[in-house]
Amino acid sequence: MTINDLAGVLKGRVLLPGDDGFQQAATAWNLTVRQPVAAVAEAADADDVTALVRYARRAGMTVTAQPSGHGASGDVDGLILLRTGRLNEVEVRPQERVVRVGAGVKWGQVLAAAGPLGLTGLSGSAPGVSVTGYTLGGGVGWFSRAYGLASDSVRAIEIVDADGEPGRVTAESDPDLFWALRGGGGDFAVVTALELDLYPAPDLYGGRVIWPEHRTREVYDAFLEITADAPRELSVWINRLQPPGAPPMVTLDLAYLGEAAQGADLLARIDKIEDAISDSRGVVPVADLGVISAEPTGPVPSIARAELLTGLDADAVELLLAKPIEPLVNVQIRHLGGALAEPDGGAGASGAVAEPYLLGLVGLGLPHAADATRAKQAGVVADLEAYVSGRKPYTLLSPGETAAQSFSGDALARLRKIKRARDPHNVFRANYPVLG
Repeated sequence: MTINDLAGVLKGRVLLPGDDGFQQAATAWNLTVRQPVAAVAEAADADDVTALVRYARRAGMTVTAQPSGHGASGDVDGLILLRTGRLNEVEVRPQERVVRVGAGVKWGQVLAAAGPLGLTGLSGSAPGVSVTGYTLGGGVGWFSRAYGLASDSVRAIEIVDADGEPGRVTAESDPDLFWALRGGGGDFAVVTALELDLYPAPDLYGGRVIWPEHRTREVYDAFLEITADAPRELSVWINRLQPPGAPPMVTLDLAYLGEAAQGADLLARIDKIEDAISDSRGVVPVADLGVISAEPTGPVPSIARAELLTGLDADAVELLLAKPIEPLVNVQIRHLGGALAEPDGGAGASGAVAEPYLLGLVGLGLPHAADATRAKQAGVVADLEAYVSGRKPYTLLSPGETAAQSFSGDALARLRKIKRARDPHNVFRANYPVLG
């Protein structure tokens, strides 16, 4: 059996190196990441996934699943890249407050379906990110302070296991695998669909406020005041931005799961800061949640690094503001806490996120800028060494990092035990494998 036999196994398209369209099909969302895979298989349906896994098991090959390519690490040499974008069904069951999504569904589709019903899922900031990849990695988003990680909202997972057998996993049917898949990445099975809890969202207030650079200190002061006693329903992210070809600026990205009047009162401190360039605060339809942070909607060459911070005091702010951010495009701080720090007994592999702030560093990945971007990121992290916890959510790992950075020692040992038991022949490989 050779890789050339794969095309006869699936109903969906199979592309091999040299085929028209192969390079495009193998491209990750982050254009700086190269994916030297042996083939790209585009599943037509869940039966195709089953057929592919059985083929890989017989051929002694490994499958890596990517709905959209977000979070790709590039550690895929010689693997079969499975694209699940055609598994795109969305079924909202409003009476149960549950949504069932195929593995290729993006968060924007869920929000568009749930929002008119006064419901929301625990999405991130970008509507183009796949629900499955984001959720398997934990998922830290706008409503995580109120309801925790996206992975902890999973009710059931439809999979194909390493023997090529389809199944449905719940906390009752298979507690170990259910725990591992919720936050441990895609290293244990191929997911074909998820069932997720939805949450009430009859009202949502938010937006982005932008100021010129000379207001940065005042905006940081306001950020610290607001987050010191913010209710769980309020999430506030601050950004120092340096868009290419534009002057530097500072922004607050805001989302409040509640009535507009209450949200405006909670954020009244912002109104004292003069010279706002723009202010989009107002009632936000759930379907438009991704507009707040104005993240790119298409693939880009970028280099990102994330770190959890144990605190953010005046000294840390001094370090953050002491230098220009160039060549970075964004230095972001997200306020965490709330439900993230207090998972219930049914939490998945990610566990609690005790750290109250998340640092995000993003720069261009173009060849002429890549080395300088990485050096600047390392410099910022070194400056903040006293505040950096050293671990980070799985969903925010970057190329060159490992799954070991995301879990406690006990959790990592349990994940590795499950991996060895459920996939002893390494039929599956996640972006960041637990045995790596």
